[in-house]
Order: sequence, then C-alpha cells, then structure tokens
Amino acid sequence: MPNHDKTVAVITGGTQGLGLAIGRRLVEEGCRQLVICGRNPQTGARAEAELAALGTDCRYVQADLTQAEACFKVVDAAHAAFGRVNALVNSAAITTRGTLLDTSLALWDEHMNLNLRAPFLTMQRAVGYMVDAGEPGSMVNILSMSALGGQSFLTAYSTSKGGLATLTKNVAGAFKEKRIRCNGILAGWMETPAEDAIQRTFHGAQDGWVQAAAQNLPMGQLIQPDELAGLVSYLLSPESGVMTGALIEYDQHVAGS
Repeated sequence: MPNHDKTVAVITGGTQGLGLAIGRRLVEEGCRQLVICGRNPQTGARAEAELAALGTDCRYVQADLTQAEACFKVVDAAHAAFGRVNALVNSAAITTRGTLLDTSLALWDEHMNLNLRAPFLTMQRAVGYMVDAGEPGSMVNILSMSALGGQSFLTAYSTSKGGLATLTKNVAGAFKEKRIRCNGILAGWMETPAEDAIQRTFHGAQDGWVQAAAQNLPMGQLIQPDELAGLVSYLLSPESGVMTGALIEYDQHVAGS
C-alpha cells in the first residue's frame, strides 16, 4: 500500500467527484496535510470537513482556476500553511460541449484556461517550491481518452486535454534530474456529479441513465472515482519509483481496437 505520511498535497477540483475521492484515498494512506480547491464555497466546506474528520489538516481554498492568480493562490496556500508542497493533482476541468462549427471563442478560452493553462500554472508554482526545497515531488494530471482525438462535440475539450498530454511529458523530461516526477491518466467515461449534470444538460438524460449506460459497456459499469483514486495515489507515492512521463489509458475501451 502507498505510504503518504510525508505527502503534502494540493488537489485542484478536490471538493467533489474524482478530486474528493483522491483526497480520501491520500488521507486513508497517511496524508496529514492537504489543500483542496473549487469554486463553490458550500461544496468546499463540506469536503474540507469530511477530509478533516478522517484525520488530516485539510484547507479549502475557494478559487476559479480560469483566473491565473487563483492558480498561484492555491499552491501558495499550501506552502504558507505547511512550509512545503511535494504532491500535486490537477483534477479540475470542464467538459462542456461544442463542435468545430459551434464552439464560441469564449467556450474555447474557458477550456484552454481551466483544462490546460491552470495545470501549467499550478505545476509552475509547485515545481518552483520543490526545486527551491531541493526535495523530490510527484504530480499527476487527469487527462481524458478524448486527448487521443475525442468526439465531434468535444472539440475544445479534446484539444485542451491533448495539450495537457504534451505538457505532462515536457515537464517530466525537464525536471527528472531534480527527481520531480509528472505522470498523466487518460480516463474514460466516469460517474461523477459533474458528469451527471453534463448528461442532463446536454443529452437530456433522466434518472437511471447511469444504469442504462452501464448495460452497454464491456465491464458493465462506468469508471468509479474511488477506483481511479487508487492509481493516482500510487503515482504520487514513492511506491511508483522512477515512473515519470507516463500517459496511462484508464478505460474499458482499447484505443485502435
């Protein structure tokens, strides 16, 4: 089992869904210093209280990561509170729909700012602290299978995740000599509160849509955040050794098959 008793982590999008599941797993495996962020203060307060009750010093930071300064603020909050940062998970993202022909400039910019620029800025700040401290660190970026091409209605989203795949490898190569690792996970279709809202808003889904969708999937289920959280924990921990620059496809469909 991964050991996170020395982990000081920042999780963007850590107030619900996959981000919160990752927070739970890290705490269960020993993490005692954690910062999470999100836009909604009520959701953030609930997540902070839940994680604190599990036995960690958890700090919630309200932040809209489409704003550059907010990206720095989140990482700075962890460093100010705990004196160090050695783990970062970029989980915050939007998946709003848009094809090549109907994606507005505003929608394009929102995807690039949150899904791509925000991880760039949080990693820039976190790596700066790691380099200054002279200690190793690990970062995990949550990508998507859509980074390999994506559906026609996910033009901006797919492009942002493709860019994040390149950024992940670039950062991994640039800082391997500093023992700072960076890996990415290309996740498939996952059951989260955000996905439920997307399905209802853009695809007219009704109650029971998850069960109906699962019947047509090879493994009979959508990805569960608690399952994927275990992989993230492993990648952040010393248990994953020298692994860096990896882009792991976490899905039940095999690309190209």
